[in-house]
Amino acid sequence: MEWYAAAVVLIGLIIGMMALGVPVAVAFMATNMIGTLIFIGGVAGMTQVVDNSTALITTFQLVPVPLFILMGSLFFYSGLAVRVFDALDKLFGRLPGRLCFLTVAGGTTFSTMTGSSMANTAMLGSLMVPEMQRRGYNWRMSLGPILGTGGLAMIIPPSNLGVLLASVASIDVGRLLVSGLVPGLLLACLYAAMIFLQVSLNPASAPSYDVKRSTTREKLRSVCVDILPMGVVVFMVVGSIIFGIATPSEASAFGVLGVLILAAVFRLLSWSAIKKSLDSTVKVAGMVFFIIISSSVFSQLIAYSGVSSGLLKWATSFDLSAVSMLACMFAVLLLLGMFMDPVSMILISVPIFMPIVAFLKVDVVWFGLFTLLALEMSQTTPPFGLLLYIMLGVAPKGTTLFQVASAAFPFLLCDAVLLVLLMLFPAIALYLPHLMG
Repeated sequence: MEWYAAAVVLIGLIIGMMALGVPVAVAFMATNMIGTLIFIGGVAGMTQVVDNSTALITTFQLVPVPLFILMGSLFFYSGLAVRVFDALDKLFGRLPGRLCFLTVAGGTTFSTMTGSSMANTAMLGSLMVPEMQRRGYNWRMSLGPILGTGGLAMIIPPSNLGVLLASVASIDVGRLLVSGLVPGLLLACLYAAMIFLQVSLNPASAPSYDVKRSTTREKLRSVCVDILPMGVVVFMVVGSIIFGIATPSEASAFGVLGVLILAAVFRLLSWSAIKKSLDSTVKVAGMVFFIIISSSVFSQLIAYSGVSSGLLKWATSFDLSAVSMLACMFAVLLLLGMFMDPVSMILISVPIFMPIVAFLKVDVVWFGLFTLLALEMSQTTPPFGLLLYIMLGVAPKGTTLFQVASAAFPFLLCDAVLLVLLMLFPAIALYLPHLMG
C-alpha cells in the first residue's frame, strides 16, 4: 500500500469515528487495532504493541502528569485560587479597565498552578464576567481578556498539555515546560498592552468606578500573606527545574506538598476538597495515560506503514525553507483547531511533523513551544474552538458565538506578535532551557 493511501486509511478512520461521536481515546485505540492488523499483522503485532505501550507509561518521565493535575485541583477546590484573586484585586485601585487587568494578572497566576487552559478559562469566566457586567463593561472587554488569558495555561509551566506533548514527541519535559515561562509572561504583557490600547480608544467600554480604598499597609499584607506564599510554591516547581535542584518529577511533588501546606495553614484544607481533587486527578490522569498509549501505537503505525518516510520525502521535495515549512505546519494546526480539541491535534500531527522537524534541524524544544502556541490560538478560532464554547457557557444569556470570537480577535493578534518574536528571536524560548545545561 502506498504511503498516501495508508495515511488516508489511518487518519480517515480517526476522523470518521470522531464525527460519529466516538470519544477521542476510543477512536484512536480502535484505529490502532485495525491498523495493527493491516500494517504489522496478527497476534505478534498486537503483542508488540502491548509490550511497547506498557514500557511507555511506566517511565519516570510521566510522573509529573498526575502530580501537576493534583496540584491544580487542590489549588482550585481548596479555595486558594479565590484568595489569591481577592489579594490581587486590592492592588489595582481605580485604574480604568481594572477588572480586565485583574483578569490578566489573576489568569497568569492561576496558569502557574492549574496547568489547564479549560479550567483557567472556566474559573476566570465564572469569577469575572458577572462583576464586569455589573460594572458596565461592554461585551468585548468582558469576554476578550478572559479568552486570551485563559489560554496562557497551555504555555506557562506547569502546562498539562506541555507534559503530554513532551511525552508524545519525546521532548525533555523539564526543558519544554521551562521554555514557556518567558514567552508566557511576555504574552501576558502584550495582553495588558492591548487592554490599555482598547480602554484608551474607548474609555466607556471599561468605565472606572469607586472601590474601597486599601491602605499601603493592607496592600503589603495581601502581597506578603496571600500572594508571596503562592510565589514560593511556583518557584519550588519552576525554579527548582531551571536551576537543576530537582527533576520535573520531584518538582511536581514539591508543588503538591506546597499547595497542601498552604491550604492547611490558611485553614482551607478539607476532606471534601481532597476528595474532589483526587477524584478529578484520577479521571484526568487516567484519560491522559490512555491517550499516550494510543498516541504511541499510532506513531508506530505511521512508521510501519511508511507514512512518515513518504510524507518526509514529499514535503522536502518542494525545497521550501524552514520558515515556510513551519508556516505550513502552523496553518495545518490552526485548521485542525477549528474542528478538534488540542489532544486530538497532538496525537494526529506530532507523529507526522516530528520527522520533518528533525530533517529541518529545528530545535525540538522550540518547536514544542511553537506547537503549544499554535494550539492555544486554534482553541479561540471559530467555528469549533474549544475555549470559545467554554466562554459561551459562562457568558451572560444571549451572548452569541460571533461576539465571543470577535472579543477574542485582538488577543489572537497578540499571540501572532509573540509567534513572530519567537521566529525572530528563538532565545526568548531557549534561554532558560539552556541554563539547565
